[in-house]
Amino acid sequence: MRRKRLLWQLYPSYLLVTVLSLAAVVAYAWQMLPNSWIAHVEGSLEETALMLEATVRQPLIDGRRAELDQISKEYRNRTSLRIAVIRPDGEVVADSVRALRRVGSQAGLREVEDALEGRTGTARRYSDELRQEMLYVAVPIRQDNEVIGVLRIAKPMASITRELDAMQFRLAAGSVVVAAVFAGISLMICRRISRPLEEIRDGAERFAQGDLDHRLPVADSLEIGALADALNHMADELSDRIEALDSERNQRGAILASMVEGVLAVDADQRLISLNLAGARLLGIDQTRARGRHLLEVVRNPELQQVVSDVLSTQCTRVAEITMHDRFERTLEAQGTVLRAAQGQRIGALVVLHDITQLRRLENIRRDFVANVSHELKTPVTSIKGFVETLLDGALQETEDARRFLEIVSSQADRLNAIIEDLLMLSRVEQETEKAEIALESGPVRCVLEAAVSVCQMKAAKKGLELIVECDRSLHAKINAQLLEQAVVNLLDNAIKYSPPGKDVILRGERLNGRIALHVIDNGPGISGEHLARIFERFYRVDKARSRKLGGTGLGLAIAKHIAQAHGGHATVQSTPGKGSTFTIHVEACTSCEVAGAES
Repeated sequence: MRRKRLLWQLYPSYLLVTVLSLAAVVAYAWQMLPNSWIAHVEGSLEETALMLEATVRQPLIDGRRAELDQISKEYRNRTSLRIAVIRPDGEVVADSVRALRRVGSQAGLREVEDALEGRTGTARRYSDELRQEMLYVAVPIRQDNEVIGVLRIAKPMASITRELDAMQFRLAAGSVVVAAVFAGISLMICRRISRPLEEIRDGAERFAQGDLDHRLPVADSLEIGALADALNHMADELSDRIEALDSERNQRGAILASMVEGVLAVDADQRLISLNLAGARLLGIDQTRARGRHLLEVVRNPELQQVVSDVLSTQCTRVAEITMHDRFERTLEAQGTVLRAAQGQRIGALVVLHDITQLRRLENIRRDFVANVSHELKTPVTSIKGFVETLLDGALQETEDARRFLEIVSSQADRLNAIIEDLLMLSRVEQETEKAEIALESGPVRCVLEAAVSVCQMKAAKKGLELIVECDRSLHAKINAQLLEQAVVNLLDNAIKYSPPGKDVILRGERLNGRIALHVIDNGPGISGEHLARIFERFYRVDKARSRKLGGTGLGLAIAKHIAQAHGGHATVQSTPGKGSTFTIHVEACTSCEVAGAES
């Protein structure tokens, strides 16, 4: 025998009571509605007639029949009602439907007689003129409490019947809606009775699926409430035991997610079984989409493939450097080892990835720096030693040659001294920046630019260059004037060296993106794009032969960059070969100082 739900055992009885009760109410309303509606229409026509009575009273007193007839026809056009004005003798002086000459006397009609007696008259009868049944409502027209005429309004019963049909349709539709609402309420009541048992069943299924955090609501019923309590207690016991296992797993997951090293694990078929966030970032792949796929599908790097293959085939640890090529080149150190299960059996390979890109870059910079500084120092030392040996070998006796050799020695010694001084200054700026010992004060930027121009003015004049300062005097920044002047002098010295004679060098200060930008713009040969990324490195020269010929230590731009960093800013360069270069130092602006300067 098929079992029925408790809900469907209770609901039909509730629904039957609801339908029978509603049917009785609707039947009674259906019977009473026609008379009630006609009474409502009569009242509405009476109100309309009483409002119109004041409009027709004076024209009736004055005998303006044409005006009365016009009023009745205009009102019919607006309301579709038949309007008639009747004198006490039954003569119709205005009619909205017929011409007056075609309307007979209305004396003796019930509604007219009632109105002439001073009360509202109503009647329903068939109209031979209009060939349809009409509802008539007549009201008296009074002057000084004397009835001087009758205003009658008529409406077709067909129109009233249509309205009544619409009302009955709405009643039927409303009863259906009410029945549906009552049916819904009955269903809710029945569900309230059967719901606790269904919730216990659903809760037990959720417990079976592993959702032990779910708790069953305890019903008011003693028996059902005791059953819910027992199931909730069982879920608590199971949850405590499983929570200990989850805690260990979550700790391992948190450790992997917090590691800066990338960790990936593959099974014996090289399918990814685990990958932490750092590993996904280093390899440039989507962590969620990579799991379960073959390593070759998600990472197309032969070096990494080789590490994993070696570990799986030899069961030994492997270490290798791999290079990733995505947006920029990165160097990773991959350490692969055998992945073992809890029982000790080998199930795959584990690879730990270290990002050593910055380390390799620093090593290259250090190597280049050592080579460059050795070369820069060796050149003047070799020159000095060579000329000193020449003098010691007998050239000292030749006065003219000896003097020339000593001048060269002096020049090389000066160059060596300049290199050492620049190195010391660069080291001092770096140390003071790290220790935050550089004092910054609010000051005008234009004064720094003008001081730098005064230092380099003589050198620029020798080449026929004009130094132009373009900077608003109200522009202020937090600066160390002496250091910032040194940085601008370094940039300006480079611009003078590489600008052709007769060209201008522009020093411009402006507010740019919320900061103060100090531009040094020249019209020199420009710099190729491949050199721009390294132009601020120590001893880096675009054209080494020409740079040494023009003088300089190769540290001027590096010093300018570190001074900019000491001011909490940075240095940039924009250059196009053949069109000159623009070196810029960006520092923090001082808005309050600018406002004070503008007000003063």
